[in-house]
Amino acid sequence: MSSPTLVLASTSPFRRELLGRLGISFVTAAPDTDETPLPGEAPETTALRLSEEKAKAVAKDFPQSLIIGSDQVAVLDGKIYGKPGTHERAVEQLRAMRGRSVNFFTGLCLYNAATNTARTVGIPTLVTFRDLSDEEIENYLRREQPYNCAGAAKSEGLGIAIIARMQGDDPNALVGLPLIALCTLLREEGVAVL
Repeated sequence: MSSPTLVLASTSPFRRELLGRLGISFVTAAPDTDETPLPGEAPETTALRLSEEKAKAVAKDFPQSLIIGSDQVAVLDGKIYGKPGTHERAVEQLRAMRGRSVNFFTGLCLYNAATNTARTVGIPTLVTFRDLSDEEIENYLRREQPYNCAGAAKSEGLGIAIIARMQGDDPNALVGLPLIALCTLLREEGVAVL
């Protein structure tokens, strides 16, 4: 019996690159999901819910597959900072976060479409930002253009220069795909990574 197809429910080149590091075969699919938090929803719940919704959104096209969904939110003072989308919103986000510690919470789901079972985990990463000047924020945003990254922070690129410290269990979680947790979930589904 052959192994199920592994599907990454994401169009993110960063998540694709991270999953590629494991050296296992996979395909990607674009999930069509509304990423708006629900009224009164806790940020951690948002990330977990969206990671599962993304995985399930592509299941109809991959009914016998294991599907990986992931979502990330940045949280400061109880407020969610998602993908800024524009330069102006990215400036606002980084001004609010400079000199502060921000919790980046990454939700991860491994959905078995054949059995209709979902395993979800959440991985927090505490990121302390440097006390950036307005000029540094502008320089960073012009060079990196991280408008599709939660909190406008792209740690896998030039964004590492705006960070003073990171604390977490998985360095890949901040990029958007916690590989340590994913390896555990894959093993539980009988997929050999090694």
